Amino acid sequence: MDIQSKPVFKKSYIYIVSAFAIALWGMSYIWTDTLIAHDIPVFYFIFVRIFIAGFMLFLFNAASGKSMAIQKKDWPKFLALALCEPFIYFIFETYGLKFTGSPTISAMVIATIPIFSVGAGIVFFKEKINLINIAGILLSLVGIIMVAMAKGEVGEHLVIGILFLLVAVIAEVGHASLTKSLSGNYAAQVIVMYQFLIGSIYLLPLFLWNGLDGFNRELYFSAEVVYPIICLAVLCSSMAFSLWVSTIKVLGVAKSSIFSALIPVVAAMIAWALGHEILNLRQWGGIAISTLGVILSQYSGRKNLHK
Repeated sequence: MDIQSKPVFKKSYIYIVSAFAIALWGMSYIWTDTLIAHDIPVFYFIFVRIFIAGFMLFLFNAASGKSMAIQKKDWPKFLALALCEPFIYFIFETYGLKFTGSPTISAMVIATIPIFSVGAGIVFFKEKINLINIAGILLSLVGIIMVAMAKGEVGEHLVIGILFLLVAVIAEVGHASLTKSLSGNYAAQVIVMYQFLIGSIYLLPLFLWNGLDGFNRELYFSAEVVYPIICLAVLCSSMAFSLWVSTIKVLGVAKSSIFSALIPVVAAMIAWALGHEILNLRQWGGIAISTLGVILSQYSGRKNLHK
């Protein structure tokens, strides 16, 4: 979604857009859990989700008359964008969670995205971050940890799992940085369309190798499987990622990253609202602290650490 509104309304609008995208990604955990509960292979539903999302955006862009031409100099960026996400991020996040055996530890590692993103924003895009922004990011991380903390066992390959998750974090920072560099020349839906279509090509060999194991036509084409995949493709991929390009374009790599780190918090709240999980007092306190941290992370002051 291209932002062409007056500057005075732009940031208020983009915060709404950001919150909506994060809410959709929070819901993605529910739909993904549904597919896993039906023993659908990860590489099957990731590939189908990404391909459908890219194809839907192609139809949308063609119908709306958007220019889909890519300048020759930008092809390496689009190829790298799709490599970072969905390919590297989705695979390493999924297997990182599997190896750690702990959603808590996984969520806390993924929550370090803002720390890496601040560095990328300052170094590559000369973004201005003040002390209050940094305090807000750190406060949000504390709140996220409070929400994510839960009792549970860890996997025997914990170290390998953490390393996988750190690769996913770096891939997400790379994705945000590349999106920022492309957002000035291409419409959000066009960037995401190529990201998913190229990403589906990267994922195709894994889909053919492992995604079709135990294929059951009756199950795979049932409403219990088709519905969550369509929701993931249309809402969590096509729509949410298109909105997210606008967020990165307006807020920058560093400030937008704090919203993405809140996905575990939002997921916990959605699970609570749907009756899938009970939140204790500590977790509600963490939600309040994270919210305050987000507000501080978006504060624009006169004195900045980077000038």
